[in-house]
Amino acid sequence: MIMTVVPPVLIGLLYVVVMSLIREPHRRRFNAVMLAGAGGAYLSGGGLDGWEFAFTAAVTYCAYRGLESWTFIGVGWLLHTAWDVLHHLKGNPIIPFAHDSSLGCAICDPVIALWCFRGGPSLVDLVRSRWGLLDRSQGGAA
Repeated sequence: MIMTVVPPVLIGLLYVVVMSLIREPHRRRFNAVMLAGAGGAYLSGGGLDGWEFAFTAAVTYCAYRGLESWTFIGVGWLLHTAWDVLHHLKGNPIIPFAHDSSLGCAICDPVIALWCFRGGPSLVDLVRSRWGLLDRSQGGAA
């Protein structure tokens, strides 16, 4: 059970840390593009027929609105979470040779969504400010 939950959570946290390296407003826009890509992940054989296209359209809308709104990106990741659960139970896995990959994705995606609902803050900047490590360009010592 732990090995089913911990790696996807760590992947979600790693995603957040890596995305934190991108400065705003590019971080939000890049994440909107990532969401749009994730929305089409099942199109080549997800097993839910025409519903795959309807889902992709819904996530694409969230991604488009996410160009200007972290909330829409978070909603899109939660939609993807629900779609992952549906695929784990009734469809094909997101990675064909990894049976529980959709389950892992369903665990990972809410981690990303929670970060998005918080406004996609830079965790790197948060750690720097907590530890008093200011960027030289901000007048502090690094």
